Amino acid sequence: MKTYAIKYVELAEQHAGRMAKRWAMDVQNNVRTKRYKELDEESIVNQGVKFYQNFSKMFAEDKIGEATLKYFRTYAQESFKMGIPMDEAVYALILLRRHVWLYAEFQTIFSSGIDQRQALDTLSRTILLFDYAGYEVTKEYQELMKKEKGKK
Repeated sequence: MKTYAIKYVELAEQHAGRMAKRWAMDVQNNVRTKRYKELDEESIVNQGVKFYQNFSKMFAEDKIGEATLKYFRTYAQESFKMGIPMDEAVYALILLRRHVWLYAEFQTIFSSGIDQRQALDTLSRTILLFDYAGYEVTKEYQELMKKEKGKK
């Protein structure tokens, strides 16, 4: 992993609490994530902290591995148990991605002196990770909804 990418993922890991608090405020006030308004702020922040603390491990894998996919299935299961609709859980993932990127930018990780190729590679890797996240979360939600429907 290049120096720039290392700084990027370390930032998420070291500032997980701050980033998660900002993310929690965002999901609680966003019109696309209405259910989050009704939830306990601490449980929302914990969900964000877990993500940001695991981000470096997920980002560093050469290929998206089973541990990463399992993390996103667990995210879906936890969100489902919290009563968060699938569309809101997926949008919350989008906001997680946005916050990691904005926080890095705010911390001037994206200064003009960096190699633009490294920045592009880092952005591409982040997008790929979240593409898999969206897919796994959606797939897991569908399974959970089938199981719940079968119980009724």
